[in-house]
Amino acid sequence: MVAAKETTLRELLEGTKQYQVPLYQRTFSWSGKQLEQLWEDVRKLAEDRAVDEGVTHFIGSLVLAPSPDNGPAGLSEYLVVDGQQRLTSLSILLCAIRDHRATHEHPRHRDRIDEQYLINKWEDRRPKLVPTQADQASYVACLGATAQAGGTDQVGAAYQYFTGRLALADDPEDPLDIARIEDAVISGLALVAVTAQHGDNVYRIFESLNNTGLKLSQADLLRNYLFMRLPTRSKVVYQSLWLPLQESLKENMELLFWLDLVQRDPRVKQTDVYARQQARLNALRSEKEIEVEVERFNRLGALLRVILHPEEEKDPSVRLRLERLKAWGTTTVYPLLLHLLERRDEKAATSEQIAVAMLYVESFFVRRLLIGRATANINRILLSVVTEMSTELSIDEAVRTYLSAGRKHYAGDDQVRSSVRSMPYYLNGRPHQRNLVLRWLEESHGNKEPVRLDSLTIEHVLPQTPTMQWRQELAADLEPDENPAEAYEALVHTLGNLTLTGYNSSLGNSSFAVKREKLRTSGVSLNREIAAQERWGRAQIHARAESLADRIISLWPGPTNQGAGTGSEVPWDVMDRVLAELPAGSWTTYGDVAALIGSHPVPVGARLANHPAPNAHRVLQVEGTVSPNFRWLDAARTDHPRDVLRAEGVHFDQHERANPAQRMVTEELAQLIGMTADDLPDRPTATPPSERAERFAEQLAVLQGPDLAHATLSLLDEWCKLGGFLLYGAGEETTCFLMARRRDHKLGDIWPVSIRPRGRIEVVFQRLRIRTPFDDIALREELRQRLNQVPGVEIAAAKIAMRPRFSLRVLNDPKARELLLEQLAWFYDQAQATDSEPLTDEE
Repeated sequence: MVAAKETTLRELLEGTKQYQVPLYQRTFSWSGKQLEQLWEDVRKLAEDRAVDEGVTHFIGSLVLAPSPDNGPAGLSEYLVVDGQQRLTSLSILLCAIRDHRATHEHPRHRDRIDEQYLINKWEDRRPKLVPTQADQASYVACLGATAQAGGTDQVGAAYQYFTGRLALADDPEDPLDIARIEDAVISGLALVAVTAQHGDNVYRIFESLNNTGLKLSQADLLRNYLFMRLPTRSKVVYQSLWLPLQESLKENMELLFWLDLVQRDPRVKQTDVYARQQARLNALRSEKEIEVEVERFNRLGALLRVILHPEEEKDPSVRLRLERLKAWGTTTVYPLLLHLLERRDEKAATSEQIAVAMLYVESFFVRRLLIGRATANINRILLSVVTEMSTELSIDEAVRTYLSAGRKHYAGDDQVRSSVRSMPYYLNGRPHQRNLVLRWLEESHGNKEPVRLDSLTIEHVLPQTPTMQWRQELAADLEPDENPAEAYEALVHTLGNLTLTGYNSSLGNSSFAVKREKLRTSGVSLNREIAAQERWGRAQIHARAESLADRIISLWPGPTNQGAGTGSEVPWDVMDRVLAELPAGSWTTYGDVAALIGSHPVPVGARLANHPAPNAHRVLQVEGTVSPNFRWLDAARTDHPRDVLRAEGVHFDQHERANPAQRMVTEELAQLIGMTADDLPDRPTATPPSERAERFAEQLAVLQGPDLAHATLSLLDEWCKLGGFLLYGAGEETTCFLMARRRDHKLGDIWPVSIRPRGRIEVVFQRLRIRTPFDDIALREELRQRLNQVPGVEIAAAKIAMRPRFSLRVLNDPKARELLLEQLAWFYDQAQATDSEPLTDEE
């Protein structure tokens, strides 16, 4: 006998209760995708409950069984048979909310949240949730808010993730925003708790809940519903309307029905399409009304077809904008595009007006990318355009006015100029979007002898791995008190230092004299200004940034005056987020943070000295020492930041300098908060694998020289002899992936490292977290320790959830190469093991 009850987290956790995850359950394994979905659900729910406090959101079931152990008399104990990932994630989120509110609002929130939802105060402070034994130490660190909270395992990574999201969500002008998030978590999220009785077969219950079989798609369900409502007209309607629609859209039928709904209510999720359409259609009474709806779907489907296939659009201006917006790859713009085409179809707007409206959207995307805000709330903003924009203005001005209003990061001209000069453009947004903006800039020159833009890649003029000659060139521009490394980081990834070239592999670290000559003959208009320079340093990079900013402002119109930002805006919230997610056992510098947010080390130091920021003690001077001007904002604190860092796992030498291997540089900070996407093995494309392999070998030889190239290719040959194989990336720099399993393997593909021709080997811990058997942190830690046995390799424990790298030059040493191959062979054997336990939890 089981009891099923819809409940909330508040009801589950309040009172004297304890939920134990059995030892046979797998460890906590939710990572980026699942955590992001949970956070988005909570964030949207908090917004909805601010309008209607009765709104809830169902997040799934929890299967419980009475614990066979006899605990204290007053403690109700349960085993979590199914749903532990969800329950653990929510408990970690509550820890993060507690710590954020206690730090930024009032200390009383710590005891309040602890005693209500996290611990049993009157039962020796026993935790309300007891994870599996492997997760307990990390969870207890979060529960106790110790220095080890936010470690490198999955529990710690989840705590870091939620801490960072809360920092980003906290609006200083809204004192209740985090309180609303807490309310959404504890009172708004709905679960079904299925509780077995003593003697019930809980595993049979688990099996019946999860054995759902093959499901019909939501489009199938809606089709069946509609034709059930057409008893006399079903055959005619199917042949004349539904079948042509289905053949035109194919797998995009469900997308059509979602777009139709979201134009009325931007909160509708794609998973709710059938239920919401059915509820809407239930209000229609006659067969004729249902047929009219199918006719309407048919008309909308024809418009969606044009969005998905812009080449079918007849008007050239509209076609260009549709092609560009499709290339950008943000599908949440589709509801607006469908609305614009529908307005034209109804004669309520002209082609010229909707083309201009689409240009404003394109400009909105480009300008946000330039200021480092490419993804901030982008889905919510775009999904709300249709329902929230003015109906009194022309459609183009209505779109522009909506995008300009509020905090939507539609950058004004001054902010664009400032950001083009200082923001690390190369670390922002998706790689293809960065490339698109440069391609569109090149197109704007109207080159009479245009080159194939799809063959061009982004080139750093000041290279990513500078030679001594380049460092000396840059040093000539610096003031005596400037640090060369910080100056380099502030320039290398900015737009002024980037261009397009088809010679990426052969330019590399070449001197400017060599690059200038090849850029002069490249046929690319963007390169003319660079090739006209006698040298390439800070002054030239800044001058080119100003020239590019002028062109950008002329091509992509800015917001209305009411939304124009100033040029002095610094994204301090991005700094707070990255510091919140900076793991224990790591550190960064003022210069690294400054380069990430397009600022300077001095303002960063001033900000940290005068405003609360998470983990400010983890920001050190460039040589790894604590700044002599560092002060805790809490005047009562007397402990030295170095002692706190030591307790967190940072190592210091005899000169009190932090271990450089534990430093998070600018690129790693961007990686930490998802600003920079990682490269992935290329799937089958028009480019033959042999051509990609040749490109990798060519880039390797040019950039690293024949000896190191030969050593690298020898290592790859040995990997293939073990049974592995090689795949290559499709990026500007052709990455080689050492694959141990193929995609069609029952456990999916897996690879330990990737090799980049620019001279680094990247260890893909971030990807291994979700791949069997390395989803077990103990195996990832063993891999880290094994790699650290190789001379020249030192990977910090704090980077075990990231993509740390080490120099390709270690392969110059035959003994190091042999030892590295030994560790890779161990990895291969682990990946090929056939006795891996299948996943048993529902997630």
